[in-house]
Amino acid sequence: MTHVTNSMNMKLSKAMHVGSVIVGFIGVVWFLIAVFGSPESAFGITKMDALACAAILILIAIWTQIGTIHHMMLERRGEII
Repeated sequence: MTHVTNSMNMKLSKAMHVGSVIVGFIGVVWFLIAVFGSPESAFGITKMDALACAAILILIAIWTQIGTIHHMMLERRGEII
């Protein structure tokens, strides 16, 4: 039973990692669009709003990655959240 629980948690940490990478990638692409493109014509928002959205997405990705690392450390110790 413990083996099944540990494998389920490993899948959770992997899903957290993949989600973080996807959100970070979207944030970087959004930043590049805001800096080099024209978010006003493409999305109908100002450049400052686009930069703020990119910053928030990148911060979400960083904090999700930190949470993933913490979750993996707890998994190694056998402490399941």
